[in-house]
Amino acid sequence: MSDLASDLRLALRALRRNSGLAVALALSRALAGLLFGVTATDPLTYAGVAGLISGVAFLASWLPARKATSIDPVIALRSE
Repeated sequence: MSDLASDLRLALRALRRNSGLAVALALSRALAGLLFGVTATDPLTYAGVAGLISGVAFLASWLPARKATSIDPVIALRSE
């Protein structure tokens, strides 16, 4: 990979992250009336939701991978 391609990929990743945060903040302002006992920009809530989503994503990828490692590759390839 060229340096330009990796720099462009890094810039796009930063743009997506920042735009996601901006949309989250805008939507939290819109949903502020529905929240009870939590401010619209509560950092603990943001961290908790990010942790929950990360945990679900980890389990969704780890469980099938763990099952796949218990199967002998030769037997799996022969069955196809």
